[in-house]
Amino acid sequence: MARTLIVEADGASRGNPGPASYGALVADAASGEVLAELAEGLGVVTNNVAEYRGLIAGLSAAYALDPGAEVEVRMDSKLAVQQMSGVWQVKHPAIRPLAVQARTAFPRAGAVSYTWVPRAENKRADALANLALDDPEAAAAKVAEAQTLIAVTRAAREAREAGGDLASGGQGADEPNRSPASESALVSTSGATSGASSEASSRSSSGSSTGSSSGSSTGSSSGSSTGSSTGATTGASAQHQPSWSPAPDMGPPTTLLLLRHGATALTAERRFSGAGDPELADTGLLQVAAVARRLAARGGIDAIVASPLQRTVQTAQAAADALGLEVETDPGFRETDFGLWDGHSFAEVRERWPEEHSAWLASTAVAPPGGESFDAVTVRVLAARDALLARHARRTVLVVSHVTPIKTLIRDALGAPPESLYAMELSAASLSVVTCYADGRSSMRLFNDTAHLTG
Repeated sequence: MARTLIVEADGASRGNPGPASYGALVADAASGEVLAELAEGLGVVTNNVAEYRGLIAGLSAAYALDPGAEVEVRMDSKLAVQQMSGVWQVKHPAIRPLAVQARTAFPRAGAVSYTWVPRAENKRADALANLALDDPEAAAAKVAEAQTLIAVTRAAREAREAGGDLASGGQGADEPNRSPASESALVSTSGATSGASSEASSRSSSGSSTGSSSGSSTGSSSGSSTGSSTGATTGASAQHQPSWSPAPDMGPPTTLLLLRHGATALTAERRFSGAGDPELADTGLLQVAAVARRLAARGGIDAIVASPLQRTVQTAQAAADALGLEVETDPGFRETDFGLWDGHSFAEVRERWPEEHSAWLASTAVAPPGGESFDAVTVRVLAARDALLARHARRTVLVVSHVTPIKTLIRDALGAPPESLYAMELSAASLSVVTCYADGRSSMRLFNDTAHLTG
């Protein structure tokens, strides 16, 4: 009998339109245990848009946690419930693409049902939505926790499907007693291991898809092998091999410390920020100073490679000054070129380019007008990664980049499916860690760690 998950979702808007957010959670129907909590600010949008964004986030998380489950969605919006149940048509042009996303977020036919509940019975999702408006850092922490759980859950599921044994503790045959957290996780200035350390690992898959927008949770994806990627695919390799499976001793891995640049003016406004070249905002300068102190305390970094855009070079230079290293630039790690959309918010893009925006959301092969598709980004980023591994084999390299490239590398390490594009939050000046082995295996050891910004 299939497991049943409960999704509770809501939106909040202080003004209509006004500053808005969503809140969503996934709970196990049998035990009542809350499995994931999600909350995110959306900028200025209508309350209906915020409600649909909460629905999409909740369904996406539920599918990532258990794609075989039955799902009951509970919302206090009669409009959304009736529309998603097929009783009422979706007529508003801003809601139509969101309804499509909601229907595809949990794609198994007949698995999702909708229930209207009074507002008082939806107070948990409402509280999460208000948290995103009142305390964005606390909301981001909840999202990061949920994403870590999702990544580990997916890795465990894939290991079972591949005949792996997660109960072995995630250790390779050549490292029986090592703790991945102690070996690879970054250590905060207080000396405590911080961030989400995960054994979610997989054999890299050859050529995949990726997507993101700056500062958003739309995510990215990729797949590769240590050879250069030759094209984009839509899923993990059929030769999926967990990194803890028995393998010959490949020696020390190459460790990539993935650092997203500090905040710019566009980050706070949640605008597309691709080939444009804004400098760091005052907040971003404070962020990169904090991360530079953390990296200096950590030590052990052999090289720094950065995207050539100004915001990444500024971030990398702060780290280089603290570590006594030079900055090497590599255009392969630059952000997606969003073409005519660069500098615009999601709402503005939906309004001005509705057909193009819907097509872009539906396929990673579609590029924004005058821009670059996520499939093309995948090929570029993974080729840059492969070249870096050849130059810096078995060393520790700080890679200073952007949302799309970093999520591409994370997805490749996890062997994650395309829907993972929309299930990752990557904060400004956050750190993630991927280790890459000589036989093509890779492991994610840390994701979206911002302890240095809150300590």
